[in-house]
This record gives sequence, C-alpha cells and structure tokens, in this order.
Amino acid sequence: MASLLLPIPHRLMACRLLLPALCTAALTAQAQLTAAAAAPARPDPLDPQARVPALVYESSLSPPPRAGNDKPIAWRDANDAVARIGGWRAYLREAQQPDPAAAEKPVAPAQAPASAPAATAKPTPTPTPTPTPAGHSGHKH
Repeated sequence: MASLLLPIPHRLMACRLLLPALCTAALTAQAQLTAAAAAPARPDPLDPQARVPALVYESSLSPPPRAGNDKPIAWRDANDAVARIGGWRAYLREAQQPDPAAAEKPVAPAQAPASAPAATAKPTPTPTPTPTPAGHSGHKH
C-alpha cells in the first residue's frame, strides 16, 4: 500500500530495483527444485532392510601401492648393491655435490658503493656474551 502513495516516477524506480531481485529468486528456486528432482533417492536410515554399500577395511599399516614397474628385491641383494657403490659415504658425497643449476650462475663479490670511501667504513663490533655465574650454568632461582 505504501508504494501506491509514492509518486509515479518513484514507483517506476522501485519496480526497476525489485524486478532483478524477483527474477534471481525465481531462478534460484527453480534450480533448487531441479537439483532435488535429479538427486537419487537416499535409503531411509531407520529402515533395517535398506541396501547400503559394503564396508571395505584398509589398514593404515599396509604398504602403499607401488608406482611404476619397480620389482622388490631381497634385502641381502639391496645391501650388496649399496656396498658395491661405496655404502652410505657414496650417498653422502652425492648429497654434498653442488647443484648443477646453481654452479652455472656466477656469484658477483659484494662491493662497497663507489660513493663511500673505503677508509671511512668501520667494521661492526661483535657483541660480547654476558658471563654466566660459575657452578650454576646460568640457571636462575
């Protein structure tokens, strides 16, 4: 009733604002009804005769599925292979090798700015550690 009391230009403005909201609500309702109709009927949880999918037990301790064509080998053969290549030290040497991508990039040495004279640059002093009391290893009571 209040919209009838508004002048005609204001009623038209209210209709222009209300129409998109009504269309959106109608489309949303239609989409929900369509989705509800397309969804398969779920079995009644209170029906003891309802068909349910079978339970499958998978232990968390079972080994994960293997990727690729790796065939398991006997532990003695694996130990012999490690001994042939040099044992754990061979793996350590391999891990300590520099990355080939990082080795190709030359690292420029750090230089002082050209505007600052080298004689005025002072080295920063290193902080001295505070002494701990003897006999208590620094424990405070």
